[in-house]
Amino acid sequence: MHNIILTFLTSLLIVIFGIPSIITVAKVKGLYDKPDKRKLHTDKISRLGGVAIIASFAISSCIWGISDGMGKIQYLQAALIILFFLGLKDDIIMLSPVKKLASQLFATALTIVGEDIRITSFYGIFGIYDIPIWASYALTLFTIVVITNAFNLIDGVDGLAGGLGFIISVTFGLWFSFIDQIGWSILAFTLAGALLGFLVFNFNPAKIFMGDAGSLTTGFLISVFAIRFIEFNNPTTQNSYKLLSAPAIAVAILIIPLYDTLRVFIIRLMHKRSPFSADKNHIHHSLLRIGLGHKEVSLVLYLVNILFVLVAFMLKDSKTLTMLLIISSLAFVFSQIPVYIFSHKIADIEADEGFHITKEIEEQIKSKDLKN
Repeated sequence: MHNIILTFLTSLLIVIFGIPSIITVAKVKGLYDKPDKRKLHTDKISRLGGVAIIASFAISSCIWGISDGMGKIQYLQAALIILFFLGLKDDIIMLSPVKKLASQLFATALTIVGEDIRITSFYGIFGIYDIPIWASYALTLFTIVVITNAFNLIDGVDGLAGGLGFIISVTFGLWFSFIDQIGWSILAFTLAGALLGFLVFNFNPAKIFMGDAGSLTTGFLISVFAIRFIEFNNPTTQNSYKLLSAPAIAVAILIIPLYDTLRVFIIRLMHKRSPFSADKNHIHHSLLRIGLGHKEVSLVLYLVNILFVLVAFMLKDSKTLTMLLIISSLAFVFSQIPVYIFSHKIADIEADEGFHITKEIEEQIKSKDLKN
């Protein structure tokens, strides 16, 4: 347990002391994220926060990490390095979506094959349990790429991606420690410490962004934690904290980035646009439209994510498909609340304007009558 505490604190302090230097270098070299019509910030802010996050993760996990039950961790480290430099290059000079996706697929395949980190069961969804190895590889590849990019897409409001990543990492880290998977718990708390330190500088008003180097590596690590969480609850494994509906609980833990990504992709396809095109249909945009500020948006979504985690663990003995339906329904209802509020605000404005227009017409008629 002391290794978990020490790695958390080490990672936290490295980021806190490292980011001011990164901000200074960004100022000297002009490495800023310039505002444009798609972005919410109006100042030039560095996108190199990912450098501090991945550096603190690497240093802390090397000092305090243990190899018991971890497997061939070098493949995971190699994949992280690939994603880090991919994201860093994209933060400095834009990369094409094809190159980014190809690099993600390679890093993910390296982890799946080298570490044998993969989903091996369908956990009774639609009555299916065991799946062939080719389906296992395909499902795992899809899962990791989706979660990685979901974190990249949710990084749109000060403190949002970092705060959600912190909550999710702590949740997985605590559960890993409960089942004595200390090596994985250390990795999760190492990431949590780095993200908490990053939030000191990223919470509104942000002094630095995590950039793609940070969001891609954070999303990738969290996707690996999610798969290990699911597999430690495999029907063939035994532990005191075994969860019957682990895949659904993992979805609940990741609900904000996962559901938001699914939602915006569906909206884009319905409007006959590429699902990868940029827009302002994310849940944080909806909350901003109803009058919340960056701080309020982040805090609301933190709270929602925590509530989904609590609900999922309270329903832990439910069937996987049943819980997925409950979680999906709750997510849909929540996503419609800001839409409902915004539509009523627009209706009130239109009604008010209509009232004023009517009054103006009445005044004009009265003035004409008086003249006549």
